[in-house]
Amino acid sequence: MERAAKKEAVEQLNGVFKTTSVAVVAQYSGLTVAQMQKLRSQMKQAGASVKVSKNRLAKIALEGTDVVAIGPMLKGPTVIATSDDPVAAPKVAVEFAKANEKFVIIGGSMGTTVLNVDGVKALASLPSLDELRAKIVGLLVAPATKIAQLANAPAGKLARVIQAYASKSEAA
Repeated sequence: MERAAKKEAVEQLNGVFKTTSVAVVAQYSGLTVAQMQKLRSQMKQAGASVKVSKNRLAKIALEGTDVVAIGPMLKGPTVIATSDDPVAAPKVAVEFAKANEKFVIIGGSMGTTVLNVDGVKALASLPSLDELRAKIVGLLVAPATKIAQLANAPAGKLARVIQAYASKSEAA
């Protein structure tokens, strides 16, 4: 790699590390190109990204970012999965690791917090940001629906009583 290309790669990685909320480090030694493409597509669908870089360049790019703690994990052939959603990258990485034993999760970082393998798995077990938003909206809408039902119930009962008197009057 030329010096200019290295500098550009470091700047690009630094930009990714500054904007990400979570980073997962894994070893991918022994995976085929097709398996790596599958991993990349799964990450992209979840709103995450996968970066394979020289460890030395990645360590330089980590300086001055929140996820600097993953630096010591960068040994051997490693891949770094990042996402803005704190659950997206860990969830895809854990699912991919279950299907491919050659993909080994080493650890990660959520902001300034260092995560071990168990920490990454715990993050993966949480609901995604969209699922949490849906639950909150459901909780907010439920009381309003109940209030509307309660407000309409007396009027409905009154209408049925009047209809019963009207039916009684017509029958007589």
